[in-house]
Amino acid sequence: MSVNKSTILQHIYIQKGDITKMEVDAIVNAANPSLLGGGGVDGAIHRAAGPQLLEECRTLGGAQPGEAKITKGYRLKAKYVIHTPGPVYRGGKYNEASILQNSYYNSMRLAKENHCTSIAFPAISTGVYGYPKDEACRIALSTIIEFMEKENFIIDVYFVLFDDENYAVYKKHVQELS
Repeated sequence: MSVNKSTILQHIYIQKGDITKMEVDAIVNAANPSLLGGGGVDGAIHRAAGPQLLEECRTLGGAQPGEAKITKGYRLKAKYVIHTPGPVYRGGKYNEASILQNSYYNSMRLAKENHCTSIAFPAISTGVYGYPKDEACRIALSTIIEFMEKENFIIDVYFVLFDDENYAVYKKHVQELS
């Protein structure tokens, strides 16, 4: 059976809330390159998962923007945490779009390799890294849809958005794709 866009869209969910409370196979951490915790989503995930997450992250040697690495979820309801540093937005002239695509693509690849059936993403790079929310949303959705089509891989994808603006942007773009 081949996977088409309308089938994929039935597996994409947009919700407002706290990603650390998600009962999914994997949650994605918009990490900093050290993978050792920080502010925003990264700090919240590390606090909720407990000190064992930091211990495991210390063994990973960090990650370049666009790469993704996987750890256990520890005290989270999620089995795994996929850590991916997104790009810091510097006007779009420094390959930021390609790096952001890689963050989503490599996170999906790890989910597939680890037999995940559900994954929750934050809006990577749209907080302190300053990526324009509308463009970041387009990249996220197109990359995930393309991955599922190309890999013939269906997974429930939740975008769990902390702020009203990102929530509205994602709702709008998913409706436009339907």
